[in-house]
Amino acid sequence: MTPPPGWYRDPEQPHLERWWDGTAWTEHRREPALPGPPPVSSPVPAVPPAPGRPPGGESSGRAKAVALTTAGAVLVAAIVTGALVLREDDSTAGNTVTTESITPTFAPTSEPPSPTPTDSADEPSADAPAVVEDQLNGITLPLLTGWVRPEFIVDDDVLMSTEGTYNCPGDPGLCRHGLVISRTVTENAETSPEALAKADISDAADDAYDRDLVGKRPFGGIESHELVKAGPVAVAGRAGYYVRWRVKTAKGPGGYVQSLAFQSSVGTESPVIVRYVFDAGEDGPPLADMDRITKGIRSTGDTADSGGGVGSSVGPTD
Repeated sequence: MTPPPGWYRDPEQPHLERWWDGTAWTEHRREPALPGPPPVSSPVPAVPPAPGRPPGGESSGRAKAVALTTAGAVLVAAIVTGALVLREDDSTAGNTVTTESITPTFAPTSEPPSPTPTDSADEPSADAPAVVEDQLNGITLPLLTGWVRPEFIVDDDVLMSTEGTYNCPGDPGLCRHGLVISRTVTENAETSPEALAKADISDAADDAYDRDLVGKRPFGGIESHELVKAGPVAVAGRAGYYVRWRVKTAKGPGGYVQSLAFQSSVGTESPVIVRYVFDAGEDGPPLADMDRITKGIRSTGDTADSGGGVGSSVGPTD
């Protein structure tokens, strides 16, 4: 069985983790995450089946030894506890002991792991709407129904994705029906939201539907595109601009991409670009989610009643 995509110990550089895309190793590596309790729901094995390396080994033997030692300690504790109960009953009940009076107790060998700060931070409070936070750019975005925080995704700029994956129609791999990505503009001095959005839309389409990070073509490449909408829009109290394309691909139903540019209100106030990638067809997310997410973008710390949100409309200028 081939393991699902995820970070695993690099067979060539064991001190690093390497991304497995579901079919082969990629060139993406990272430092291992800080030690802590593994996610309970994770289906991914701690160490992937690297070529030429059988599972188990020295660490497996050490684990068995620790388990046997722990079991022995628990057995000794049970015997001692039973002996104490017998002695107490003998002194207080005229040497009359029954099997019902022997009730040894077993204490757990370790406390159950408590939730980590990351676990609690990912869960919104009961009285607050679900949002995802882009700390670098000082904004929050609403997490709509059908959308989840990123999991097993290489691109650190991804803020949210649709639930689940499917087999890409082109090159082998796993695809998602929807992504929302944020980026900070630092490579040029351009500040006009309109100019930034118009310049970014082509790259957004190529990154989503032409070639991926390892050079594969999950949709067989882009065959054509057409402008769907474009126009000014207020985002988090700032003037912005968006461009939306309909993209046709060689394989699969194609999709929609949108580049939304606006000025950040934190730090150096560098421009921010939020990209939307929605598959077309009945399995893709509703296009209305693009406008809903845009309307819900707020500066960090703003609330729904603070007046810090967007303007009165997200109207296109065709």
